[in-house]
Amino acid sequence: MTNVISVSDSGNISRITHPSSIGREPRIGSRFAVSLIIGSLWVLLHGCTLAPDAVTGVAPTIVIVPPAVPLAVERDASPQGPGDAREADADVEDDQHRSTVSKVEGAWGLAAQRMALPHHLDQLRVRQEFGWFERNPEYFARTSARASRYLPFILDEVEKRGIPGEIALLPIVESAYDPFAYSHGRAMGLWQFIPGTARRFGLQMNWWYDGRRDIVASTHAALDYLEYLHGLFDGDWMLALAAYNSGEGTVRNAQRRQQRAGKPDDFWSLALPAETRAYVPRLLAVSHYVRTHDDLPTLPLTARFRAIELQDQTDLAVISRLADVPLSQLYRLNPGLNRWATPNGGYTLLVPPEVSPELSSLLQGLADGERMRLKRHKIRYGESLSVIAAQYGTSVDALRRVNQVRNSTIRTGEHLLVPTASQHPSDYALSAANRHADATAYRHEKMGTPVTYRVESGDSLWLIAQRHGVAVRALASWNGLAPTDVLRVGKTINIWGGSQGAVAAPVVAHGHERATRRVNYRVRRGESLAVIAGKFNLSVSDIRGWNGAVATSRYIHPGQQLTLFVDVTKTRRE
Repeated sequence: MTNVISVSDSGNISRITHPSSIGREPRIGSRFAVSLIIGSLWVLLHGCTLAPDAVTGVAPTIVIVPPAVPLAVERDASPQGPGDAREADADVEDDQHRSTVSKVEGAWGLAAQRMALPHHLDQLRVRQEFGWFERNPEYFARTSARASRYLPFILDEVEKRGIPGEIALLPIVESAYDPFAYSHGRAMGLWQFIPGTARRFGLQMNWWYDGRRDIVASTHAALDYLEYLHGLFDGDWMLALAAYNSGEGTVRNAQRRQQRAGKPDDFWSLALPAETRAYVPRLLAVSHYVRTHDDLPTLPLTARFRAIELQDQTDLAVISRLADVPLSQLYRLNPGLNRWATPNGGYTLLVPPEVSPELSSLLQGLADGERMRLKRHKIRYGESLSVIAAQYGTSVDALRRVNQVRNSTIRTGEHLLVPTASQHPSDYALSAANRHADATAYRHEKMGTPVTYRVESGDSLWLIAQRHGVAVRALASWNGLAPTDVLRVGKTINIWGGSQGAVAAPVVAHGHERATRRVNYRVRRGESLAVIAGKFNLSVSDIRGWNGAVATSRYIHPGQQLTLFVDVTKTRRE
């Protein structure tokens, strides 16, 4: 089964469970059936060759909705004969279904009106996917709550570009409209960008901010990418969508194989990775479901936010107070924010539409000390900018900017102005301190009382881990730190001792909308637990603790399924 954690507006946690048998069907060779009927009439029944799963260039997504019925063959055995007749029937079938457009009002109805792609209900895979949605109508009820924030904006952007309305529904397949969705391939956000593709299409990622989760920036980047792929594949949206999922090289190579064999090179004929063979039909099924159902929740037609341009870094608590908007709502509208403040330099802030138009001028009129609280810090012997930044929960760049320091040289006895949060860490729903507090409370509940250790001069996480017989990454995770963080003397460290401490309990959102996501990871060829741990900033001992099958085993094998709990704001960006 595939489990996906979803967090409601109130902070409650729900688990979306889908059957996962689909998309992992066995290899099927070309099948030919011969029947002799009155005069030796031969009927060629279609089949297809399915390639085994491959490691693709674009990370597969975690939030998917597979159908419940296992797939036997990609196409139906049809008495209509070879391809042209089948495609003609498909056109007729789609024309019939286009006449049954949903009368639902709001954004779902608008999406249905703007659809332009054939939904290929002649394909067995599409009908299977559609059947899953038919049997699980509650899925759309849950997804609609998140989609109501973002779908109207995405629909507007899709219309501006003249793109089929089906593309606005792609985040259902990618992330279930959860901007904090995170996949085992380090893909993130509504549109599930991996770091390399994100940079290629202009998304920024730094300590304060991750553009893959930014609603506006990631939508623009995703549509840019899709338009590029649409042009690359000569206007074929099926191939463009397949390439968005598996990488343009994967689709190109599959086409070349077909062309060399003198066979059709359309999407339905290609031997693509199993996930991609399910991905495109899933979008078509989602689209057809929206198009033909009148019982969907009514969503707003206009975006539930407007943009304000900020020129300088600003504490979110200050914005919350001036805008009279809860911090949690600001984070939901601006999920790209990693910390307690907007990033350095310019930033486009999204606020509810009812916020006073005067907010922009109020923010522009703030002095430096009003935008962010500045604390005076006397430099001690042995301190560096990185040590001081870590102590106050800020960045080295912020220290340099505020103090006009060009390099990293500072002198003992001098003073620095340090930007600090104006409210308690628990007030910032996605701050590192808040995530750590939730995680610690959860571990206290599940693992008992930890041993506490007070950091002394010369201590490091590695030394403390060695003394107590635990993994460095586990120790860092328990205390909301990175393994390479410098420890402040006097800081209290929580340690769940010995082997029990290394078996960390899963950290799931607990009371606030947080950035920890459960990832169902499929081991790839050549990977070890250490390699997988490095990808997600985890420890091997954490992975063993979450997966009983590898708790005592020395080896893992390709295709093995592992459960991981990943903080999406603390993963490698390279």
